Amino acid sequence: MKKPFKIFIDGGEGTTGLKIHERFRGRQDLELLQIEEEKRKDPEQRRRRINESDITFLCLPDAAAREAVSMIEKDNDHTKIIDASTAHRISPDWVYGFPELSEEHREKIRTSSRVAVPGCYASGFISCVYPLVRAGVMPRDYPVTCHGISGYSGAGKKMIAVMEGGDKPRECESPRQYALGQSHKHLPEMQKICGLSYKPMFNPIVDDYYSGMVVSVPLHVRCLTKPYTVEEIHRILSEHYAGQTFVKVMEPGGTETLKDGFLPANTLAGTNLMQIFVCGNEEQILIASRLDNLGKGASGAAVQCMNIMMGIDETTGLL
Repeated sequence: MKKPFKIFIDGGEGTTGLKIHERFRGRQDLELLQIEEEKRKDPEQRRRRINESDITFLCLPDAAAREAVSMIEKDNDHTKIIDASTAHRISPDWVYGFPELSEEHREKIRTSSRVAVPGCYASGFISCVYPLVRAGVMPRDYPVTCHGISGYSGAGKKMIAVMEGGDKPRECESPRQYALGQSHKHLPEMQKICGLSYKPMFNPIVDDYYSGMVVSVPLHVRCLTKPYTVEEIHRILSEHYAGQTFVKVMEPGGTETLKDGFLPANTLAGTNLMQIFVCGNEEQILIASRLDNLGKGASGAAVQCMNIMMGIDETTGLL
């Protein structure tokens, strides 16, 4: 019998780390390395577990993630790193962990020892824009706007405590737009991975529900490389994601899926699924990506990348 892969989650007490841990339940092919609670921030304990592991997940702030990578011993040629932070997403030495973008992306994940998991909003945005830039539909200098709404779990443990506490402020009961200065941490990867000449205008919103998100990109047909129709955009995206298990392009206009024409953001919560909708008319087209910010936007994507790096069915533990 093949030995289990040794897995270490550095930052396992955070939202993403806990969700990754949940997805390991019942898996006999993994051995989870742990540190005693009172020693979990001890650098030497972390160093030992990282170098002992076959795969380490980094569920840490950026600076701590970089520190963790620096702990890998020079003669260590077996430990692979999956980083869920922002620290390495646009680094040329790391692979971007979104296998559905292309077979080249999936193969690089399979053979790499350093994989950066996409941001949640970035996953939705890139799923819509990357195929259109690659197909020559959207010019690289297109003035892209993106709107995204997410459950409050995406903001981490402190926000969760506020939203679920007994003295939740009244304003937290409404949708709240943030990152108004256009400096959101996902913007660099949104631009680079899609090959855009300029950063998109990005309007993220956090709302009073736990998890799930919708990321939307409006298109002005007159600004595309030619006047594409809704049906043509739908076909291009459908062909790009054909055969994928977790990413599905839904019927044009969402006429069969969306009840009464509403696009709720929380229906894929708890899954690793992503649904892409193409709606609009002759002048304006809206592309929207629906996913779970804790699933395909975080822990699910990380586990999917791990499965690929292990050389097993990438859906293991995710269906």
